[in-house]
Formats: sequence, C-alpha cells, structure tokens
Amino acid sequence: MTRSHERSLHELYRRDPERADAVVFGRVTDQSRRGFLGGAGLAAMGAAIGLQIPFAARMPSGLVPVALAQAPAAAPRTLTFPGKAPGLTLLQERPLVAETPEHMLDDAVTPTEKFFVRNNGLMPENVPADPNAWRLVIDGEVNTPLTLTLGEMRQRFPIVTFQLQMECGGNGRAQFQPEARGNQWGNGAIGNAVWTGVRLKDVLNAAGLKPSAVYTANFGADPHLSGATDRQSISRGVPVAKAMEDHTILAFEMNGQPLSLVHGGPLRILCPGWPGSVSHKWITRIWIRDREHDGPGMTGTNYRMPRTPMVPGAEADNANMAVMESMPLRSIITSHANGTELAAGTRQVALRGAAWAGEKTVRAVDVSLDFGQTWRSTTLGQPANKYAWQRWETQLTLPSRGYFEIWARGMDQDGTMQPHTPANWNPQGYGANAMHRVAVLVRS
Repeated sequence: MTRSHERSLHELYRRDPERADAVVFGRVTDQSRRGFLGGAGLAAMGAAIGLQIPFAARMPSGLVPVALAQAPAAAPRTLTFPGKAPGLTLLQERPLVAETPEHMLDDAVTPTEKFFVRNNGLMPENVPADPNAWRLVIDGEVNTPLTLTLGEMRQRFPIVTFQLQMECGGNGRAQFQPEARGNQWGNGAIGNAVWTGVRLKDVLNAAGLKPSAVYTANFGADPHLSGATDRQSISRGVPVAKAMEDHTILAFEMNGQPLSLVHGGPLRILCPGWPGSVSHKWITRIWIRDREHDGPGMTGTNYRMPRTPMVPGAEADNANMAVMESMPLRSIITSHANGTELAAGTRQVALRGAAWAGEKTVRAVDVSLDFGQTWRSTTLGQPANKYAWQRWETQLTLPSRGYFEIWARGMDQDGTMQPHTPANWNPQGYGANAMHRVAVLVRS
C-alpha cells in the first residue's frame, strides 16, 4: 500500500492551496472563506505562527505566511572563505557558489566581503604574482589584433570608476514552481560595488572593429570542473553594441582594492544590467565574431528565455528560446531579515531597501503591510550612475502587536511592476522577480 507524503507546508500549498487550507486549518466552506481564510483557519494559522495576525482578514486564500514558507527544513550551510563575511549562504562548493542574504545587503555600496560568489569552473592557480603581468588577447573581426598586459592597459587607456550592480541570471530561481534547474537562489545573487577599470570600448577601438563585428566571445582562465584542458567552463558574450556601452568595463579594482581572485582578479569584464555570467572572470581573450556566439553557456536553454510562454515543467523548444539580456526589475527589503522579532511595544518601523531594473531605472517602490490590499510609497533615491542600484526608505506604523508581513514592490520607468509570483517559467529558472516579503513579529 502506498501512502501520499507531503514533505513540507510549502510543498502542500504549492501542490493544492485549497486542499492545504483544509488539511492544515480544517475544512472551510466557500461561504465562510469568500476568497480569504475563515475564522477557524485564521486562529489555527495564528497558532502555527505563535502570534495573532492583525491583517488576517486581508490574507489571500492559499497564501503561506512567509515566516513559514521560507523556513528551511535544516539550517543553511554558511560559507567559510578567506576575506568573506560570516553569514553568506553556501549553495555549492564545486564550483563555489554563495549567496548574500537580503538583510546583509543594507549598505549603499556592497562591501567586498559581503558580495555574492558565483563560479562556473575552478579558480585558476597560475596567476602572476604581479597583476600587471596578466595578459588579454583581442582578436577576430578586428583590424589590429592586440595582446595587452594589465599594466599596459592602465597606461594606455583612461581609467574609470563606477558604482555598478551585478546580478546572477538565476537570481530568484527558488521562487519557481515546479523547481527549475540550478542553484536555488533567493534574492541575494546581487551586489552593488565600486568598480575601477578601463572601458572595453576603448580597447576595442584600439583594435579597430571591422564592419563584420557582431558579437563578443569571452574566454577565461578558470579550469573546467572535469580537469579537461580542452574544455571551457563557460564562454559567453554580448552584442557589440553592449560591449561598446560606456559602463561595460575591464575591471581590475573592486571597492578601491585590487580585484581578488575569488571575484575574478586580476582582470574581469563588468557588463552591468545583464546576467552576471557575461561579466567574465579571469578574462584572457575576447574574440570578436561575425555572428552570435555559440560557446558553452550560450545555446539550448542556457541563459536563454522563452520568446512565448511555455508550460511550466515542460520540455523547452530551443527554437523558442532567446538569449537573456537585460535583467528584470527587482526590489528587496534590506533593513530587516525575515522573521525579525521587534522590541515589545514597537509601533514605528524604519524600512530600507534597494531596487534595480537591468537596463532600465526604477520609478517607484511601494510597500504593503496588509498583504497587498493597500500600498504606501517610499522615498526612492537616484542611482549614483547608470546601472547602480537605487536605495529606498520609509516609515511604517504597526497598529498593534502580532505577526506582520512587509511586502515590497518595484515599478520601472515604463510602469511595469513586480509580480506577486514569478512569471515566464523556464527550465533554467531565469528572471524570477516576485515581490519580496519579510515577516516581522511583535510579541507584546
């Protein structure tokens, strides 16, 4: 005899929210529910959380309280690595992948020790003791192929410094149901650092792009996980127009210090607003091609999104997939971790967060305290420069003690808002950008 087994409250709601309410909170009639939890269910949910829910009457049917939905079955592993802050979540050891929890992103400029880590292969070992000896080759559809050391680049081209956000293409992947392939990122595969380097366009202009130049193909020194010397860990690229954008740089400093090995030093590309995989670490060669690049990480479903929506969980039609370019709109709350317990009697909450939108700017960030029934605008700052994230802040008043969810919703320059749930499911889980929800609790 087989027995159905639901592994967690989250999975129970994911499979069938209506049935989940009946199982967890008791049978609720359509008349009593009318789209929201009934009185008995509210009492049971409050008991599960351990607090009353002042805005429970506004809670949508089937909604799992974020304090429960995001509670892991086991304590997450944390990263232990030289130069990295305690508290980063270790998602994978080989290759090394670590996420920054949202509440650790409360700095206007992300400290290097708090910046997320995403490798695709192994970190190179044969790095020159003198970073200025690092070499980069520019070839392909150029008039004058170049081989330049980092020292020569410093001397030959203007040095620029920008605040630039960089985000993994799979940021938010854990939001998708059914589960997509890859590291199950929350919202923390993002950082906004101060980067210093030379503009890639200045180097490409020195090489002289031919009229046939269409796409870059980037190659790095990171060995393949298999150890095979004839295989690339990843080789992605961008259209020449993006490579020639003023803020696409060859970076050799991060937050005023030489770029560390774990973050791609001595030299990496920084291609802001697009998936972080095109900001190639340990860059050694940029091959200018006369067509869209087809290296590892460029074909099939890799860093590609459906042109027209597909059935979640279905097999992808590669002909329907297009290269992912601009990252989606996202806003996060950084002042409070999910599950924060506030001091007894707290009624005023100072909120802060960050927002960004790939190639676009953010027009507004709103927050809600009553499960999205009403929204309050925040004070939104301007980016330090193009492609820097924008900080926001506001004050909220809590009406009483209890369990509260704070939701954050961004709007971009075109009026597009973040969705309640992730849209455009795809096999690799790119582009999930649902509203950020954080639970805060006042017990007395």
